[in-house]
Amino acid sequence: MTPQHWYEHRWASLVMAAILVLLAWAGLARWVGLDSFPSPWAALQELPALISDPMAWSAILQSVGRMFAGYALALVVAVPLGLAMGRSRLVYTAFYPLVALAYPMPKAALMPILMLWFGLGDFSKILVIALGVSLPLLYHSYHGATRIEPKLIWVAQSMGMGPLARLGKIVLPASLPEVMIGCRVGVVMALIVMVSSEMIARQEGIGNLLFTSMDMAQYSTVYAVIMLLAVLGIACDALFEFVRKRCTHWHDSTQSLMDKG
Repeated sequence: MTPQHWYEHRWASLVMAAILVLLAWAGLARWVGLDSFPSPWAALQELPALISDPMAWSAILQSVGRMFAGYALALVVAVPLGLAMGRSRLVYTAFYPLVALAYPMPKAALMPILMLWFGLGDFSKILVIALGVSLPLLYHSYHGATRIEPKLIWVAQSMGMGPLARLGKIVLPASLPEVMIGCRVGVVMALIVMVSSEMIARQEGIGNLLFTSMDMAQYSTVYAVIMLLAVLGIACDALFEFVRKRCTHWHDSTQSLMDKG
């Protein structure tokens, strides 16, 4: 099965994968026999109580709000910067050393510094999420901008378009399929960094709920929260894929025709 065909049947594949994981988990939990590693059925039994708990919903909504705030901040900053780096040698030379320095650094490791600077509130968590999301957005925006047909830029220049007009009217639309790949990776990164930041600055949110349950030895709740995070990740990815298809339907149609040819 080709990757494209697999993705057309992604929901069936996800259900099959979930069943296999649950069966493997059940067998491993039975073999290990530890209270800290309950069976998947025990975790599933905790889900209704967790979902009906107003405090749990409050934690989830707080986390999702911070996640999308950080994601939006990264979009506003990283996408234009990546496109500009792809089209301007001067911008590339100015910002590449900073990007190369930040790339291998774990973004959650910056959380203690941000806490010292900005406190334990939402701003520190939103900022570290934005930093984690920015690199894939920057990388794919840059590569999308470098692959634009030069004739498009020449035509825009001949029409008297300035650099900013070209960036918004030519570079961004032409780079959009590649930019959307970075956006999709960024959604997953936002979820990962969001949970990590809340585990470090444990005041509120789903990361705090996860660690509080572990501290109280409520191991079934711990795994139920992990299940919720998995569902949240799948839902965010599905929502983004819906948006991506609407924004780049012309590219998908062209790609399909090329594959058939």
